[in-house]
Amino acid sequence: MTDSTRRVVVGVDGSDGSRRALCRAALEAAAHGATLEIVTAWGLLDQPGGGSFDPQYDADTALGVVQRIVEDELELPRPPLVLRPVNDLPSRALMTAAEGAWTLVVGSRGLGGFKGLLLGSVSQQVVHHAPCPVLVVR
Repeated sequence: MTDSTRRVVVGVDGSDGSRRALCRAALEAAAHGATLEIVTAWGLLDQPGGGSFDPQYDADTALGVVQRIVEDELELPRPPLVLRPVNDLPSRALMTAAEGAWTLVVGSRGLGGFKGLLLGSVSQQVVHHAPCPVLVVR
């Protein structure tokens, strides 16, 4: 996605790291007069904010989860927001959304496993393959 609107893209999965990334991305968007595009990737086996498997989980459910996170984390006034639930792998969803973006912001670790890693697999992927500058928030 490329257009003339300056965008800061952030990945949110409900983890503490993604919540910190959301707050930092909002600061970046406000500082640069950008729209904040919040991406949450989901799938039947990967349901952010769900806790347990829900066969009815869909884009509307994912949108509701990310809306609650935004309400919990971001104070008013906020930069212009675009909420984007995407049924895809997180790294692919973020890199697609980041096309033409000012920057992409991710947490250093999300809800995945491998607790000893400094960078999670999604942040590792986007650092190496994103089409724009990446800010990793710890």
